[in-house]
Amino acid sequence: MAYGSVKVDSIITSTQTLTADNLVTTTGTQTLTNKTLTTPAIGTPASGTLSNCTVDGTDAVGFRNIPQNSQSAAYTLVLADNGKHIFHPVGDNNARTFTIPANSSVAYPIGTAITFINMAAAAVTIAITTDTMYLSSTGTTGSRTLAQYGSATAVKITSTNWLISGSGLT
Repeated sequence: MAYGSVKVDSIITSTQTLTADNLVTTTGTQTLTNKTLTTPAIGTPASGTLSNCTVDGTDAVGFRNIPQNSQSAAYTLVLADNGKHIFHPVGDNNARTFTIPANSSVAYPIGTAITFINMAAAAVTIAITTDTMYLSSTGTTGSRTLAQYGSATAVKITSTNWLISGSGLT
């Protein structure tokens, strides 16, 4: 049976009349309510461009920016800081300590990258608890100091080791 140019291959078990308003077509936009997709073809296409994909229905797949977490007090990082930059604003001219917690309390996945930016005149100390943080250029370990206008990124390289590098970092 066919309606216009749309072929109907399934058995119709309703007495509802087929109209342009109650058919789903291959063109245009329709809203499906209370419908089940059986083995839908979702995934990476064999060819062409995969576009308009989102992670959560809002944010595009992949990074388009580095989200900011502005802090004007001593701060211990949380799991949600993964992929963000911790920002010390110019208006806070107090020395601050931003602490990367131990893997035993916050288990960031390996590959986590967190950037620190200090715009204030006072230095920021980037501290580590029981894990180890290596300075990229020298391999020395321990807390680091980030000067005004400094930027540094810490990357988790094993379950308890981080590597940090940047400018204005000692």
